[in-house]
Amino acid sequence: MAQLRVHPVRHFTAELAVPGDKSISHRAVMLGGFADGETRVTGFLPSEDCLASLAAMQALGVTTETIDRTDFILRGRGGKLRAPLESLDCGNSGTTIRLLAGLVAGQPFTTRLFGDASLSRRPMKRIVDPLTQMGATLSCEGANQRPPLTVTGAALQPIHYQMPVASAQLKSAILLAGLQTPGLTVVEQPAVCRDHTERMLRHLGASLRAGEHRVELYGGGRLTGRDLPVPGDFSSAAFWLVAAAALPGARLTLTGVGLNPTRTALLNVLTRMGAAIKENIERDDFEPRGMLRIEEGGRLKGVTVGGAEIPNLIDELPVIAVAGALADGDTVIKDARELRVKESDRIATVARHLREFGVSVEEQPDGMVIHGGSPIRAARVTSHGDHRIAMAFSILALFADGPSLIEDTDCIKTSYPTFEEHLASILANDLAGKFRFGASLVNKVKQLIKPKQK
Repeated sequence: MAQLRVHPVRHFTAELAVPGDKSISHRAVMLGGFADGETRVTGFLPSEDCLASLAAMQALGVTTETIDRTDFILRGRGGKLRAPLESLDCGNSGTTIRLLAGLVAGQPFTTRLFGDASLSRRPMKRIVDPLTQMGATLSCEGANQRPPLTVTGAALQPIHYQMPVASAQLKSAILLAGLQTPGLTVVEQPAVCRDHTERMLRHLGASLRAGEHRVELYGGGRLTGRDLPVPGDFSSAAFWLVAAAALPGARLTLTGVGLNPTRTALLNVLTRMGAAIKENIERDDFEPRGMLRIEEGGRLKGVTVGGAEIPNLIDELPVIAVAGALADGDTVIKDARELRVKESDRIATVARHLREFGVSVEEQPDGMVIHGGSPIRAARVTSHGDHRIAMAFSILALFADGPSLIEDTDCIKTSYPTFEEHLASILANDLAGKFRFGASLVNKVKQLIKPKQK
């Protein structure tokens, strides 16, 4: 089992280009593979989760021409997928299993979708209900409608669906099924959530209208392959933003980051906490991207996070809890019950690990209250197979009073394969700042934090 040993830092200067956006990478291979003609994907995230989506689309008949690990050409199926020869392995990815279910719901064959132990604990009822209403047949082998999931496709009918929760995965599954219906599919969402699917559908030629709470898709048409440049993942950038914002004197530049407004609510939270973050959109094709800069970190103050902003913060909440631990005063996270059914129970896991780092926290059914400002003590914690837990507590460990150990860190590869390398560069820069040594320290620091196999 891999481990990361993280040493505290006092000097933080970094310029980073985070890897491609995970959510957009998933959608690029699915929609590009479903479209007619060729789609060139650039900046793809070659993580375990996204590679599971790519492998699934290849099993459904999509062929690829590889340029390198992040760039390739998809030759689409023109809306007609091929029946897979075996069950499709979705790995650890909830996005893969839920979006694929919508895509194969309109195909004339049966598809079995499964994943690892963590994915097998995640609920599927929210997609089973609308896809069944549209005419597909879905059945779950796990208790309480949990994977493995079998989808028998059919000639679908459009629906008007009121989502019970704001979920981009649920919305996307319905829209991907709606592509294959003869009329108008309407999805209403109780709060704004990620709109990557809507943006990409429009970019590939779908007839779609989207408002703040309502999406209308006219099905039956064909998507046309186009270039899909994937920006850097804002959720990966979030870890470094919190670290730099909370460390007095820190300097950070992030280049090529996706700045879709349905993803960047963390910037509002950190600004309320007292951070000064400069944002510059440099390109806006189907997804905006640009630069984020913190010129001088400082002390943060506690805030309340909840309500309508939660759907667009759901992946960042573990590292927001870390920001709360480093801030003066109380930080309240509420209305986030969805965290109970992520890769782990993130509310329980975050609260427990904060206490192990010496932070006072009160766990609530839908969040937590974090009493920040106390010294952070070194700790030994495990990720429980959850990549965002592993990375969030690697950030908190940078502020501890000694070296900390983060265990079970293989899971980081599901979303941020170069996290260890970027962490090593920051630790090396810290040592260089302390001792005026050169960049040769990078290799030495990599050896210090290199994951160890038990």
